[in-house]
Amino acid sequence: MKIREIIYRVESCSSTNDLAREMAIEGAQEGTVIISKEQTKGRGTKGRSWYSVKNKGLYLSIILRPENSNISLLPLMAGLAVKEAIFKTLKLSIGLRWPNDLIWKDCKLGGILSESSFLGNRVNYIILGIGLNLSQKKEDFPEEIRSIATSLKLITGKIVDEAALLRNLWKALNRWYLLFCQGQGHKIVWSFEKNSIFPPGKKITVESEKGLTTGIYRGIDSFGGLILEAGRKKTSFFSTEIKAITHEWRERKCF
Repeated sequence: MKIREIIYRVESCSSTNDLAREMAIEGAQEGTVIISKEQTKGRGTKGRSWYSVKNKGLYLSIILRPENSNISLLPLMAGLAVKEAIFKTLKLSIGLRWPNDLIWKDCKLGGILSESSFLGNRVNYIILGIGLNLSQKKEDFPEEIRSIATSLKLITGKIVDEAALLRNLWKALNRWYLLFCQGQGHKIVWSFEKNSIFPPGKKITVESEKGLTTGIYRGIDSFGGLILEAGRKKTSFFSTEIKAITHEWRERKCF
Protein backbone atom coordinates (compact mmCIF):
# COMPACT_ATOMS: atom_id res chain seq x y z
CA MET A 1 0.00 0.00 0.00
CA LYS A 2 1.30 3.45 -0.90
CA ILE A 3 1.59 6.39 1.43
CA ARG A 4 -1.48 8.67 1.12
CA GLU A 5 -3.99 6.18 -0.33
CA ILE A 6 -5.95 6.71 2.89
CA ILE A 7 -5.96 10.26 4.30
CA TYR A 8 -7.87 11.52 7.32
CA ARG A 9 -8.19 15.30 7.65
CA VAL A 10 -9.21 16.92 10.93
CA GLU A 11 -9.74 20.51 11.98
CA SER A 12 -7.83 20.19 15.22
CA CYS A 13 -6.20 17.59 17.44
CA SER A 14 -3.76 17.46 20.32
CA SER A 15 -1.10 15.90 18.08
CA THR A 16 -1.31 14.06 14.76
CA ASN A 17 1.21 11.55 16.14
CA ASP A 18 -1.10 10.80 19.06
CA LEU A 19 -4.07 10.36 16.74
CA ALA A 20 -2.05 8.18 14.37
CA ARG A 21 -0.90 6.00 17.27
CA GLU A 22 -4.48 5.37 18.35
CA MET A 23 -5.36 4.39 14.79
CA ALA A 24 -2.30 2.15 14.46
CA ILE A 25 -3.21 0.29 17.64
CA GLU A 26 -6.69 -0.23 16.20
CA GLY A 27 -5.15 -1.78 13.07
CA ALA A 28 -4.96 1.09 10.56
CA GLN A 29 -3.20 0.12 7.35
CA GLU A 30 0.34 1.09 6.47
CA GLY A 31 0.48 4.33 4.53
CA THR A 32 -2.47 5.90 6.34
CA VAL A 33 -2.00 9.66 6.75
CA ILE A 34 -3.53 12.02 9.31
CA ILE A 35 -3.46 15.77 8.54
CA SER A 36 -4.66 18.46 10.94
CA LYS A 37 -5.11 22.19 10.46
CA GLU A 38 -3.73 22.74 13.94
CA GLN A 39 -2.28 20.90 16.91
CA THR A 40 -3.06 22.01 20.44
CA LYS A 41 -0.23 19.97 21.97
CA GLY A 42 2.15 19.44 19.07
CA ARG A 43 5.42 17.75 19.99
CA GLY A 44 8.97 17.82 18.78
CA THR A 45 11.84 15.60 19.87
CA LYS A 46 12.92 15.29 23.51
CA GLY A 47 9.43 16.33 24.64
CA ARG A 48 9.74 19.83 23.23
CA SER A 49 6.61 21.69 22.12
CA TRP A 50 5.90 22.23 18.43
CA TYR A 51 3.91 25.42 17.92
CA SER A 52 1.20 24.58 15.42
CA VAL A 53 -0.67 27.75 14.46
CA LYS A 54 -3.98 27.00 12.74
CA ASN A 55 -3.88 27.04 8.92
CA LYS A 56 -0.28 28.25 8.82
CA GLY A 57 1.66 25.02 8.82
CA LEU A 58 1.66 21.47 7.52
CA TYR A 59 1.01 19.04 10.39
CA LEU A 60 0.76 15.38 9.45
CA SER A 61 1.61 11.87 10.58
CA ILE A 62 2.04 8.64 8.65
CA ILE A 63 1.54 5.08 9.88
CA LEU A 64 4.24 2.69 8.67
CA ARG A 65 4.68 -1.03 9.30
CA PRO A 66 8.06 -1.91 7.75
CA GLU A 67 9.74 -5.28 7.93
CA ASN A 68 13.10 -3.52 7.90
CA SER A 69 13.98 -2.87 11.56
CA ASN A 70 16.69 -0.26 10.86
CA ILE A 71 14.23 2.46 11.82
CA SER A 72 16.87 5.09 12.68
CA LEU A 73 17.01 5.77 8.93
CA LEU A 74 13.34 6.81 8.76
CA PRO A 75 13.77 10.42 10.01
CA LEU A 76 16.61 10.83 7.49
CA MET A 77 14.41 9.42 4.73
CA ALA A 78 11.54 11.74 5.64
CA GLY A 79 13.82 14.76 5.73
CA LEU A 80 15.08 13.98 2.24
CA ALA A 81 11.52 13.60 0.97
CA VAL A 82 10.40 16.95 2.41
CA LYS A 83 13.47 18.67 1.02
CA GLU A 84 12.75 17.21 -2.42
CA ALA A 85 9.07 18.24 -2.28
CA ILE A 86 9.96 21.82 -1.31
CA PHE A 87 12.44 22.09 -4.15
CA LYS A 88 10.03 20.72 -6.74
CA THR A 89 7.25 23.03 -5.55
CA LEU A 90 9.19 26.25 -4.92
CA LYS A 91 12.66 25.70 -6.43
CA LEU A 92 13.99 26.35 -2.94
CA SER A 93 16.85 24.24 -1.60
CA ILE A 94 16.88 23.73 2.16
CA GLY A 95 19.37 21.96 4.41
CA LEU A 96 19.03 18.99 6.74
CA ARG A 97 20.34 18.86 10.30
CA TRP A 98 20.85 15.40 11.69
CA PRO A 99 18.71 13.62 12.59
CA ASN A 100 15.35 15.33 12.05
CA ASP A 101 15.50 19.10 11.41
CA LEU A 102 14.64 21.02 8.23
CA ILE A 103 16.86 24.08 8.07
CA TRP A 104 17.01 27.33 6.11
CA LYS A 105 20.39 28.95 6.75
CA ASP A 106 20.56 28.57 10.55
CA CYS A 107 16.84 28.68 11.29
CA LYS A 108 14.40 25.84 11.77
CA LEU A 109 11.78 25.47 9.08
CA GLY A 110 10.36 22.14 10.16
CA GLY A 111 11.07 18.81 11.78
CA ILE A 112 10.44 15.09 11.84
CA LEU A 113 9.21 13.11 14.85
CA SER A 114 9.49 9.32 14.58
CA GLU A 115 7.89 7.16 17.27
CA SER A 116 7.88 3.37 17.30
CA SER A 117 6.28 0.29 18.79
CA PHE A 118 7.80 -3.19 18.76
CA LEU A 119 6.44 -6.69 19.34
CA GLY A 120 9.56 -8.48 20.54
CA ASN A 121 12.21 -7.76 17.92
CA ARG A 122 9.65 -7.04 15.20
CA VAL A 123 8.38 -3.60 14.31
CA ASN A 124 4.70 -3.29 15.16
CA TYR A 125 4.26 0.21 13.76
CA ILE A 126 6.12 3.47 13.20
CA ILE A 127 4.49 6.88 13.45
CA LEU A 128 6.33 9.35 11.26
CA GLY A 129 5.31 12.92 12.05
CA ILE A 130 6.16 15.89 9.82
CA GLY A 131 5.79 19.53 10.82
CA LEU A 132 6.56 22.26 8.30
CA ASN A 133 6.13 26.02 8.71
CA LEU A 134 4.28 27.34 5.68
CA SER A 135 2.90 30.85 6.11
CA GLN A 136 3.83 32.10 9.57
CA LYS A 137 4.91 35.69 10.06
CA LYS A 138 7.57 36.54 12.63
CA GLU A 139 4.94 37.45 15.21
CA ASP A 140 3.23 34.06 14.84
CA PHE A 141 6.17 32.40 16.58
CA PRO A 142 6.56 32.57 20.37
CA GLU A 143 9.10 35.20 21.34
CA GLU A 144 11.54 32.64 22.70
CA ILE A 145 12.00 31.00 19.28
CA ARG A 146 11.32 33.98 17.01
CA SER A 147 15.00 34.48 16.18
CA ILE A 148 15.59 30.82 15.27
CA ALA A 149 12.39 29.87 13.42
CA THR A 150 11.23 30.64 9.90
CA SER A 151 8.56 29.70 7.35
CA LEU A 152 8.37 29.20 3.61
CA LYS A 153 6.48 32.48 3.27
CA LEU A 154 9.14 34.39 5.21
CA ILE A 155 11.82 32.89 2.99
CA THR A 156 10.15 33.27 -0.40
CA GLY A 157 7.60 36.01 0.17
CA LYS A 158 5.02 33.77 -1.51
CA ILE A 159 1.92 31.86 -0.45
CA VAL A 160 2.66 28.15 -0.72
CA ASP A 161 0.46 25.98 -2.92
CA GLU A 162 -0.18 23.35 -0.25
CA ALA A 163 -1.90 20.93 -2.64
CA ALA A 164 1.09 20.96 -4.99
CA LEU A 165 3.48 20.59 -2.08
CA LEU A 166 1.59 17.54 -0.82
CA ARG A 167 1.49 15.93 -4.28
CA ASN A 168 5.25 16.26 -4.50
CA LEU A 169 5.66 15.04 -0.93
CA TRP A 170 3.69 11.82 -1.50
CA LYS A 171 5.78 11.01 -4.58
CA ALA A 172 9.04 11.64 -2.75
CA LEU A 173 8.02 9.75 0.38
CA ASN A 174 6.94 6.69 -1.57
CA ARG A 175 10.18 6.63 -3.55
CA TRP A 176 12.44 6.98 -0.51
CA TYR A 177 10.39 4.57 1.58
CA LEU A 178 10.60 1.95 -1.17
CA LEU A 179 14.40 2.24 -1.07
CA PHE A 180 14.29 1.81 2.70
CA CYS A 181 12.09 -1.29 2.44
CA GLN A 182 14.38 -2.75 -0.23
CA GLY A 183 17.35 -2.50 2.12
CA GLN A 184 19.06 0.28 0.20
CA GLY A 185 19.81 2.34 3.27
CA HIS A 186 23.22 3.32 1.88
CA LYS A 187 21.44 5.54 -0.67
CA ILE A 188 19.56 7.30 2.12
CA VAL A 189 22.76 7.79 4.13
CA TRP A 190 24.72 9.07 1.14
CA SER A 191 21.99 11.53 0.16
CA PHE A 192 21.56 12.78 3.71
CA GLU A 193 25.29 13.37 4.10
CA LYS A 194 25.29 15.29 0.83
CA ASN A 195 22.51 17.59 2.06
CA SER A 196 23.59 17.90 5.69
CA ILE A 197 24.33 21.33 7.13
CA PHE A 198 27.25 19.75 9.03
CA PRO A 199 30.29 19.99 6.73
CA PRO A 200 32.48 16.85 6.85
CA GLY A 201 35.69 17.49 8.77
CA LYS A 202 34.22 20.29 10.91
CA LYS A 203 34.36 20.34 14.69
CA ILE A 204 31.09 19.77 16.56
CA THR A 205 30.19 19.12 20.19
CA VAL A 206 27.68 16.47 21.19
CA GLU A 207 25.89 16.68 24.52
CA SER A 208 24.68 13.31 25.78
CA GLU A 209 23.83 11.81 29.14
CA LYS A 210 27.54 11.06 29.54
CA GLY A 211 28.48 14.73 29.13
CA LEU A 212 30.07 16.76 26.33
CA THR A 213 32.11 15.19 23.54
CA THR A 214 33.92 17.41 21.03
CA GLY A 215 35.33 15.97 17.84
CA ILE A 216 35.35 15.97 14.08
CA TYR A 217 32.15 15.14 12.21
CA ARG A 218 32.79 12.10 9.98
CA GLY A 219 29.35 11.51 8.49
CA ILE A 220 26.52 9.05 9.10
CA ASP A 221 26.90 5.31 9.62
CA SER A 222 24.77 2.59 8.01
CA PHE A 223 22.37 2.59 10.97
CA GLY A 224 21.74 6.34 10.81
CA GLY A 225 24.10 7.25 13.66
CA LEU A 226 26.26 10.37 13.66
CA ILE A 227 29.98 9.54 13.54
CA LEU A 228 32.26 11.68 15.71
CA GLU A 229 36.03 11.28 15.72
CA ALA A 230 37.66 12.33 18.98
CA GLY A 231 41.20 11.42 19.97
CA ARG A 232 41.60 9.08 16.96
CA LYS A 233 38.55 7.13 18.10
CA LYS A 234 35.33 7.10 16.09
CA THR A 235 32.03 6.83 17.96
CA SER A 236 28.50 6.66 16.59
CA PHE A 237 25.81 8.62 18.42
CA PHE A 238 22.08 8.07 17.99
CA SER A 239 19.31 10.61 18.44
CA THR A 240 17.89 8.85 21.51
CA GLU A 241 21.09 9.51 23.48
CA ILE A 242 21.81 13.07 22.34
CA LYS A 243 20.48 16.18 24.08
CA ALA A 244 22.05 18.80 21.78
CA ILE A 245 24.65 19.39 19.08
CA THR A 246 26.60 22.64 18.79
CA HIS A 247 29.12 23.85 16.24
CA GLU A 248 31.59 26.71 16.00
CA TRP A 249 31.29 27.95 12.45
CA ARG A 250 29.65 31.29 11.77
CA GLU A 251 25.93 31.67 12.33
CA ARG A 252 23.77 33.35 9.68
CA LYS A 253 20.49 35.20 9.90
CA CYS A 254 17.28 33.33 9.13
CA PHE A 255 15.62 35.92 6.92
